Amino acid sequence: MKHAIITAAILGLMSTAALAQESATTGMVGGAATGAIIGGPVGAGVGAVVGAVAGGALEPPPETVVTYVQQQPVQQSIVVEQPLAVGKPIPQEVVLVPVEGDPRYAYVIVNDQRVIVDPQTHTVVQILQ
Repeated sequence: MKHAIITAAILGLMSTAALAQESATTGMVGGAATGAIIGGPVGAGVGAVVGAVAGGALEPPPETVVTYVQQQPVQQSIVVEQPLAVGKPIPQEVVLVPVEGDPRYAYVIVNDQRVIVDPQTHTVVQILQ
């Protein structure tokens, strides 16, 4: 029984980390489903907790940050060959513009889209349409 719980926790962590980058809710649901398949009700509980932690790593920025970025004058767009995706880094050589009043976020216009980025990791937090 202990072996099944540990296996469910490990597999739930592995699958959830790969699948749940959008939100804690997605991670929790995915982890619970994976854990339930592998370890039954106990596995579902373990998978949900692991998924919520893994999925919660990237939360959407506060509305004040989104509004700030939307209101900034359009600057020259930078062309990046790789596709943009939330949770994926943009190249380190891309120069970011800090969000005034919230140093946790920066932004840049890439491929004609405003992109909110974590300045520490260059990870895309949100793509504005």
